[in-house]
Amino acid sequence: MKGFFVTGTDTGVGKTVVSAALVHAYAARGERVAGLKPVVSGAVDGIWEDVEILRQASVPPRSREECNLYAFPPAIAPHWAARQAGQRIDLDAVLRFLEEQAAGVDRVIVEGAGGFLVPLGDGRSFADLALGLGLPVVLVVDLRLGAINHALLSAEAIIRRGLPWGGWVGNRVRPQPVAAGTLEGLQEGLPGPCLGVFPYHVAPRPQALGHCLKIPASP
Repeated sequence: MKGFFVTGTDTGVGKTVVSAALVHAYAARGERVAGLKPVVSGAVDGIWEDVEILRQASVPPRSREECNLYAFPPAIAPHWAARQAGQRIDLDAVLRFLEEQAAGVDRVIVEGAGGFLVPLGDGRSFADLALGLGLPVVLVVDLRLGAINHALLSAEAIIRRGLPWGGWVGNRVRPQPVAAGTLEGLQEGLPGPCLGVFPYHVAPRPQALGHCLKIPASP
């Protein structure tokens, strides 16, 4: 399997936008790329927007079933949503699903849910999913006040597990200016490289954000 695992400092930081932008960037190079979100929670009118964005960005486009394995309507932590639904998220099944979806494409961009240590249940978390995949990890950082602490803690958790580090992307989720020293602190504290800084958009279009993204090197 070739590609990246995209995680974030929190939920709502723009992981899907960054993941889809990566899909578009590699597709523009002529690659067949699958954007995958194996576990998702939070549907609006029966639609999981993150899954829709990734499956449509993929080349060739994928069905929902080819992009996602576990989907839960409540906008709560996936392991808790699964418990409420009387289900269990099977990490081994998730890994098998991702291996199957990686067949026939040149690269996969796998997006987590929430932050790096969000639980999946049974004592497992998205960190264990990342370990099972072994893909370089890309960290998406919400450029708000407090971003430095959240980003450094996330990077520490990733690196301590011996996972390959793919880089980080800063994302302006809010219209307010980035607090002074935030970008400098991230550049000094994170292992690098910075793959890009996304400007604030009310309705960001991943395909149009390619100019903000430096394509990370990978095997």
